[in-house]
Amino acid sequence: MMPTEDFFVKIAARTVALFDYTLTDAEGNVLDSSKGGEPLAYLHGAGNIIPGLEKALEGKGAGDSLKVTVPAAEAYGERDEQALEVIQRTQIQMDGEIEIGMQLHAHGPHGAQILTVVDVDGEEITLDANHPLAGVDLTFDVSIVEVRDASVEELAHGHVHGAGGHHH
Repeated sequence: MMPTEDFFVKIAARTVALFDYTLTDAEGNVLDSSKGGEPLAYLHGAGNIIPGLEKALEGKGAGDSLKVTVPAAEAYGERDEQALEVIQRTQIQMDGEIEIGMQLHAHGPHGAQILTVVDVDGEEITLDANHPLAGVDLTFDVSIVEVRDASVEELAHGHVHGAGGHHH
């Protein structure tokens, strides 16, 4: 049996890659994994995944496995201490207790973002706009499942459709 054409497609701009992964931090704690679920699918070159991982996957093909540590600067960025803000409890439209570690969804000038509650002092709430993984070096253990050419529609939309992708 001859291998299909896709067997020879390598990850490059205008391709879709599907991969299984386990994500760990510097201490080896598992932060995320596709095990038990669908592989992650992304459109290479469209900014769908963090830059350091995308760079490491370039040129790889179906069946390849790799383990790569991505420095924070090429992942979710370094922590920005200017991203902390103290607001009044009345500014949060939510019933119930506000607790340290809660993540709140907000819409700001740059679109939707997640804010993490880092301190509660009476009516003053300190929020952190940094990504929860900012400042963290991340290690990805990756197995590439499939690489294929992206469809015209996927290229136009900037993301994968179908298995592992977005559904409109």
